[in-house]
Formats: sequence, C-alpha cells, structure tokens
Amino acid sequence: MIETGFHTLSDGRRIAFRGIGGAGPAVVFLPGYKSDMSGSKAAALIEWAAANGRSCLLFDYSGCGESPGDFADGTLSRWREEAVALIGALTTGPVVLVGSSMGGWLMLLVARELGARVAGLVGIAAAPDFTDWGYDEGQKARLAGGETLLLDSAYGPEPTPVHPGFWADGQALRQLGEAIPIDCPVRLLHGQEDGDVPAEISLRLAEALRSQDVQVTLVKGGDHRLSREQEIALLLRTVESLCGAS
Repeated sequence: MIETGFHTLSDGRRIAFRGIGGAGPAVVFLPGYKSDMSGSKAAALIEWAAANGRSCLLFDYSGCGESPGDFADGTLSRWREEAVALIGALTTGPVVLVGSSMGGWLMLLVARELGARVAGLVGIAAAPDFTDWGYDEGQKARLAGGETLLLDSAYGPEPTPVHPGFWADGQALRQLGEAIPIDCPVRLLHGQEDGDVPAEISLRLAEALRSQDVQVTLVKGGDHRLSREQEIALLLRTVESLCGAS
C-alpha cells in the first residue's frame, strides 16, 4: 500500500495524495462527486503504474476522503485549483488526466489550465454540466434559493448532499454549449446501462471537443461505475495506449 502524503496549499488547505514516480506521462486520477482515491479504479491505476514503472498521482479533494475540510465548501473551481496545484508541485512533464463522472467534468477544466502539458484525457462516464441536465426545474429553483438538496443515493444509506454553492459554481462552468478548446487525444468510456449519466453526454462531449482525435467506447451492460473486471481492464488498456502514444 502506498502511503498517503499531504500537500499544503498557500491558503493552508492540506490535500491528501498518493503518488509514485516513474516514466511519463504522469497519470492523474480525478474522482467523482463525493468520491475519493480509495476506489477500485484509482487503485487499479496506481497498481498498473507501479507494475510498469509509470508515474501516477491520486488525491482527495478538500472535504473528501482523507483531505480535511468541509464538503459543503467544495466547488468545481476550488477542486480545480487543488488539482492544478498538486499537478504542478508533484509531477513534471506531460500528464494524462483520467476523470470519473464529475471528475470527467473537472478534467476538462484542469486541461484548459494546463494547456500543452496534457498528453491525453480519459473520461469514465464523464458528467460535464450535470448541474444543468442532472436536476429538474424544481430542484434548480431550490438550489438557486440557497437550499441544500439531500438526494437518495444508490451507493449507500446516507443521502447525497448538493449544496447551492457547488450548483451555482457548476452552472458558471458549463462546457457543452460551445466548442471546448482542447486538442489532445481524448477517450470516453461509458456504460450503456448507466442510470446516473446518460451515454448521450459522452457523445455530446465528443462533439463539443475541438480535438479531432476523440473516441467514444460504449460498454454493453456497463453501469455508472464501470468497475467490473473487464471494465477495469478496458480502462488500463486505454490509459496505456495514450501513455505510449505521447
């Protein structure tokens, strides 16, 4: 098990991370909403990197996992700042960003910040703009009015909170309404049985990206997590192909 370290940002935020050095590009994993670096996909990536002498970085957003803070303070802007800071401090050279669900939205925002450093993107059920298409008009009105939503979760007994600050920030950072100025290779993996993020979102994202090297892979029987053995193997093959091409 790779030990957890902590990187301190200029404002005192302490961000938990696990990283290993090796050949580049560095593979950086961006978890989903209310998720962290302890999941099966993150673990598989860093194990693959260790076995193949590759550089890899996992981390937890503030207020998530092992990173201190209040989840209610979390926004895409805040977590983008943390991702860019850790990548700048803990990696060198090109990176391949791997974003799961909300992390697939965040990887677009981080890639726009990092520019030419980004050698490739891999989205796993990428969910850009879910503050827009993911809630009905009544829920949006409640969020706009400052109310926190508590939504039933398919992944545990506790409800999933959606805070108005996160929602408003997300609405200001929507990506799908215009061309996304990213030119690196992009691979989008999406389960056809995804009950949380419609596969159509990956198709819309592919259309919006300026890059001409974009591929969408639809996985028959795959759900939102894409964490079955064959789906993890697909993820690792996809990441390896981008690392080898960079």
